Amino acid sequence: MSTIEDRWFHRRGTLAREGWESVVDATLPGWEHTGLRVADLADGDAADLTAMDVERIIVPLSGSFRVAHHHHPGEWHTRLHGRDSVFDGPTDVLFLSIGTTATITGEGRVAIAEAPTTERREWQYIAAEETPVELRGAGRSSRQVHNFGTPQALSAARLIVCEVITPAENWSSYPPHKHDEHHPGRESRLEEIYYFEAAPARMGGNPDAGDAAFGMFSTYSSPAGEIDINARVATGDIALVPYGYHGPAVAAPGYDLYYLNVMAGPDPDRAWLISDDPAHAWVRDTWTGQDFDSRLPYENEKKGER
Repeated sequence: MSTIEDRWFHRRGTLAREGWESVVDATLPGWEHTGLRVADLADGDAADLTAMDVERIIVPLSGSFRVAHHHHPGEWHTRLHGRDSVFDGPTDVLFLSIGTTATITGEGRVAIAEAPTTERREWQYIAAEETPVELRGAGRSSRQVHNFGTPQALSAARLIVCEVITPAENWSSYPPHKHDEHHPGRESRLEEIYYFEAAPARMGGNPDAGDAAFGMFSTYSSPAGEIDINARVATGDIALVPYGYHGPAVAAPGYDLYYLNVMAGPDPDRAWLISDDPAHAWVRDTWTGQDFDSRLPYENEKKGER
């Protein structure tokens, strides 16, 4: 890897701290507006979230959890039903505002998206069936987006969070785009975290090839700064995008690709506004008249058991 790629791309476990598999926060040089924590919990384990001036979204990646959260005027206990894996459709999530402590117990993998803020919002539970599910692109650029933490679905102060499923052989986060300049109504400034998982394709994959599952991810420079990531990504890997054009994210043949996007920035408005790389923006026009990939949507096969 280049020095630039080393700074912004991190393999699973290289950001481990205090019992967390990965921690992204402002202690990383050049990072300011977003955070992420990932934990793999066994029965009897607990993950504690201390009170800080950050708002959070707790996202079950696999398994189910109970969250004891403490904030004015008392204490609540919320069950997150979760899912078998990130490729089983949307999950329920829990939004917690600033000044909240919480303890997460259960079995499975869990992610906590964070963003510093001084503004308080009401805590909110979003059930899986309430999550807006969007199909983007067309053909081999089809992907499935779960918009539980976008401005349309959640009244957060700073956080914008969603997750994307890209079926085997498909491209997503494409055309390459950026959000690193403030142009009201056209583009917003947002740091972005990509947390990845990969697995044998839900349709036609080899279940014994789980450890080999991978995809590819690219980020490159824009006028806002130099960045260069061209990486083979697997479960637990994290890419940080402080600026620059990012995309594509490509699911390799035989393997589905997932990523959790965590965004926040310094602009006064909480908005996801992007600019495509002019060299590749024309690709969107080729989707007209194409159908979505027939494999989508991926759904939770156990959703009727909630």
